[in-house]
Amino acid sequence: MTVTPPQGTPPVRDTVIELERVTKVYRTGTISVAALRGVSLSIDQGEYVAIIGPSGSGKSTLMHILGCLDVPSSGQYHLAGEDVSHMSETALAEVRNRRIGFVFQQFNLLPSMTAWQNVELPMVYAGVPRSSRKERAMEALSRVGLAGRVDHRPGELSGGQQQRVAVARALVTEPALILADEPTGNLDSKSAADVLRLMGELHDAGRTLVLITHDVEVAAAAGRVVGIRDGLLTDNDQRYLESVR
Repeated sequence: MTVTPPQGTPPVRDTVIELERVTKVYRTGTISVAALRGVSLSIDQGEYVAIIGPSGSGKSTLMHILGCLDVPSSGQYHLAGEDVSHMSETALAEVRNRRIGFVFQQFNLLPSMTAWQNVELPMVYAGVPRSSRKERAMEALSRVGLAGRVDHRPGELSGGQQQRVAVARALVTEPALILADEPTGNLDSKSAADVLRLMGELHDAGRTLVLITHDVEVAAAAGRVVGIRDGLLTDNDQRYLESVR
């Protein structure tokens, strides 16, 4: 809920992501590797944030924690006000289904299913009644410009169209957060531009987006850029882009 402030002051937004001194240490025998070394980050409702870093910077580990695919070794993570720092895998799966929409580089669509059936899947897991699932899937596909492709299977769609199906699937449960992991990585330049334009439209509509990337041009589409190197955040504004051009 957005709180209405006194006239002349900006609106107060809910915080969707709150990381406090998060670390992640991987151990193999006697060897320990610190992938994250005390990361603190706050992202408000309706923000569009890009997290950018080179290979080995810790951005994949951070993405896994933000997406509730893993838990921190220490520190706290609140997602939409809920402490998810030390949840069991079963509890994390429920949070992922309720609060996060994922868009992956590889699309992760089931080849035997049509576009609308792929979009329907998260609602099946969420227990949405069968009577309303198809209608909602069709509506989501229409919102991403694929109203004429709802009965096509992934193999009958271009890469850009498949990514639009993935975006529709991420949207259909109305999650608090859309997490996009290198969403343009497998696309040609035109399809990549189309997907980034769609991301911008979602942001304009009030969605909270976090985009993980190594690409400076992709990151520049976001409203805020957060750099990560060696498991630490390096900057929290657009100036980071200039330092890596």
